[in-house]
Amino acid sequence: MTDTILEIEDLNVYYGKSHALKGVSLSINEGEIYGVIGPNGAGKTTMLNAIAGFVDYEGTIRYDGTDLTGVSPQQRVRDGLIYCTEDRDLFPYFSVHENLLMGAQFRNDRDSVRQDLDMIYELFPRLDERREQEAETMSGGEQQMLAVGRALMSDPDVLMLDEPTLGLAPVIIQDISEALERLSDQGLTILLAEQNSTFALRHAERLSLIETGEIELAGTYEEFHDNEYVREAYVGVH
Repeated sequence: MTDTILEIEDLNVYYGKSHALKGVSLSINEGEIYGVIGPNGAGKTTMLNAIAGFVDYEGTIRYDGTDLTGVSPQQRVRDGLIYCTEDRDLFPYFSVHENLLMGAQFRNDRDSVRQDLDMIYELFPRLDERREQEAETMSGGEQQMLAVGRALMSDPDVLMLDEPTLGLAPVIIQDISEALERLSDQGLTILLAEQNSTFALRHAERLSLIETGEIELAGTYEEFHDNEYVREAYVGVH
């Protein structure tokens, strides 16, 4: 029986009088890639911000069976719930290596940190080539790889990725794609929020479509792939 690692029930978020998320519910199984697709402004980032503890919310978020109400963002990170934001949030004047080490700030086992550094440099050879380069001088694609790498240095049990392919060249998207496949093969649970529905469908086992703050459709990859509305509106297949 598959274990649920992250569960959201009746999640509501308000920005002033604006009802940004409206009763969103979903559950993510341990070891799967779960995709959340939808247009810009639909509520994908708001949902991830709520899970990370960055915004106030109504409803219930359970992580590994524990209600996260009142749990700080810092504690959520320590517990393995790691958020790689759309903005990347790198330290611009730090080197690649220094940025990666910042991702391990809550970890005490130096041996496992070194092992994860080696894994990330092997996963993203471009980062290995640029260990001493300042983050602000890197291309957008390289910065995205660094952001994902730094998130991995936090030793996630669940990795939340917000728009990891936004604005990237196809060759970089392919690099990110291959990295996700390898991470999934290693058993990492990934929550993938993407406007790029083709990319999400390539990787996710199950998905939700969110529009104007509400879940409009939820199901398996096959159900999404065969859905005429999804194909026409989001994948561009008629």
